[in-house]
Amino acid sequence: MHIIFFTHPDFLNHQSMPRFTRMLARGMKERGHKIEIWAPKPTAFNLPFPASLKKWLGYVDQYVFFPMEVRGRLKKIKQKTLFVFTDQALGPWIPLVRDRPHIIHCHDFLAQFSAVKQNSENPTGWSGKQYQKMIYRGYTKGKNFISVSRKTKRDLHYFLPANPEISKVVYNGLNRDFSPGEAQMMRQFLQEYFRLELSSGYILHVGGNQWYKNRSGVIEIYNSWRHKYNQSIPLLLIGQSPDKNLEQKHVDSPYKNDIHFLTKVPDEVVKTAYSGATVFLFPSLAEGFGWPIAEAMASGCPVITTDEAPMTEVAGEAGFLISRQPKNSVNIENWANDSAEVLNTVINLTQQKREEYIGKGIVNARRFDQDKALDEIERIYGMVLSKTKN
Repeated sequence: MHIIFFTHPDFLNHQSMPRFTRMLARGMKERGHKIEIWAPKPTAFNLPFPASLKKWLGYVDQYVFFPMEVRGRLKKIKQKTLFVFTDQALGPWIPLVRDRPHIIHCHDFLAQFSAVKQNSENPTGWSGKQYQKMIYRGYTKGKNFISVSRKTKRDLHYFLPANPEISKVVYNGLNRDFSPGEAQMMRQFLQEYFRLELSSGYILHVGGNQWYKNRSGVIEIYNSWRHKYNQSIPLLLIGQSPDKNLEQKHVDSPYKNDIHFLTKVPDEVVKTAYSGATVFLFPSLAEGFGWPIAEAMASGCPVITTDEAPMTEVAGEAGFLISRQPKNSVNIENWANDSAEVLNTVINLTQQKREEYIGKGIVNARRFDQDKALDEIERIYGMVLSKTKN
């Protein structure tokens, strides 16, 4: 197969999407296919204008210059070529190849739901709604889709005006080598690396400041656990620097000296952090898949996550579940208290029970094997291309 991947431009500084594209491109190349990657160049973006205009200049590159470039390049591309959109958010480009073999990878529809006022935690402004409408008009022209979870597939079908020709689910495959390590050895390394006292263990969260990651909820649960149970191991939040609201939540915590935001942490150190953690706390409000759940389990760490799809799809029978944080702020304290009870249970598991759950997690994480995922994706790519006449 000749496969052309459409992906987000580098100048957007995305993290997960470029990694996903590299996984697909490398995997298909290793399987003997001819690979190209098409993405906008930062022509307008690099013009000497104020930073406040960069987003809009980036839109010019993505939705004016790039489509013009694609139309010219398509004239030289044979009909028996597969066009792969690595994210449904690339929807505005899909009409360019709607009548040629194509497939769209779908990750999550959180922004789409926010734009139609179905995520009250994330209100969307006028310009954001227009942008999501443009994305919607694009991906609904598509005919073939691969979703990263059953939840994402349900959301896709909610928005599509008609059933597509192909709609499959392929779970993400872990794209880094996660494996268990000796906890005390990992903690000793991290203690020296971060200059923190971690010998008695720590509670871990990995994620960014996106509203659905619910980092503030992590602190709420931690505060409640410390208050109710009078125990004191640190909380480590690996990811972006806290935004203003999260920083205030930190400042207001009576346990702020034991809450640590760790930024720009190398991948290898993140893997070590999973292996050394007492528990991984992931009270996400929503996800497309939920990478960190599988990563933590593969690393031998017990996981607490939200009792809603797709978190339940990824955690399977191996995770400890808590309810989703309520939208009504009046009920958050009760939610945090109930969640703290689950947290305390996991922290105080007997060694035998802990090893039992760790074993379940490792087995569960094996479902998310990258090679198996790529094999299934390759099979679906072939299905799409086989429908095309020479």
